[in-house]
Amino acid sequence: MDAGNLSVVSEFVLLGLCHSWTMQILLLLMFFMLYLIIVFGNIAIIILIITDPHLHSPMYFLLANLSFVDMWLCSVTTPKMITDFVRENKTISFGGCMCQILFVHFFGGGEMVLLVVMAYDRYVAICKPLHYSTIMNLQKCIGLVLTSWTTGFVHAMSQMAVIVQLPFCGPREIYSFFCDIPLVIKLACIDSYNLGILMNADSGVPAMTCFIVLLISYSYILLTIRQSSKAGTSRALSTCTAHITVVVLFFGPCIFIYVWPLSITWVDKFLAVFYSVITPLLNPAIYTLRNKEIKTAIKRFRSYYIHHKGNI
Repeated sequence: MDAGNLSVVSEFVLLGLCHSWTMQILLLLMFFMLYLIIVFGNIAIIILIITDPHLHSPMYFLLANLSFVDMWLCSVTTPKMITDFVRENKTISFGGCMCQILFVHFFGGGEMVLLVVMAYDRYVAICKPLHYSTIMNLQKCIGLVLTSWTTGFVHAMSQMAVIVQLPFCGPREIYSFFCDIPLVIKLACIDSYNLGILMNADSGVPAMTCFIVLLISYSYILLTIRQSSKAGTSRALSTCTAHITVVVLFFGPCIFIYVWPLSITWVDKFLAVFYSVITPLLNPAIYTLRNKEIKTAIKRFRSYYIHHKGNI
């Protein structure tokens, strides 16, 4: 194709989740409520961990960071999806599309490493309890969190360095509610098959690596738990079960989208909704509803608030 005849695409069309107007209104109400729950739920967890001295430990420091990442991961795509439900022309500028790709992979890549860090924290707490306070000190925790953010940033920039240089001349329709690399690469005016495999590998290989490392870590932790006392086993098993649930819910859709060779539009849409909306919603619920210390902290906060309000 002659490069001189190419017209530059300045915006893309997001085809969204469905075409039925009635269904779009129902989805708007549902996702709006879910988004509010995600934002306020994660903010509440962060505030609770910051204000309650009993939660000033490495595990809850990492949990606060996970809530922060989940909140922003959801905010990259969900507000745009919600507003598009009431718009006839569901378009996104080229710059906006690139920003979605950048931040989805920035926060997504960071969360992958953060979940590995949380598994390492549980490994030290359960397998090396006598050395826990020495190994997982504040400086180490901050360093591990910064590592997760740095990894996410490097991963996202490695993707952007390729995507922004691709020629786009049409078509410009994206069969989803947000821009993602597999979908955008298909619209490039070049033979993108090999490039698509390479870019998917850039996301799929880290996801598979982190997932395998997590499976090995938790398997070793569970074997160690079996040799512990009955009381300790119950508490540790409860914590690890919550962590494993989060890992499966987060990595499952990511691995399917970036590693699975087949692309089925409705399945990809469902999985995209799952890891961008449902997972950030479930993470706070899983970590709080199954955690006695968080429940106790909520009761303390409620008692303090009622007592303080009564004195006024």
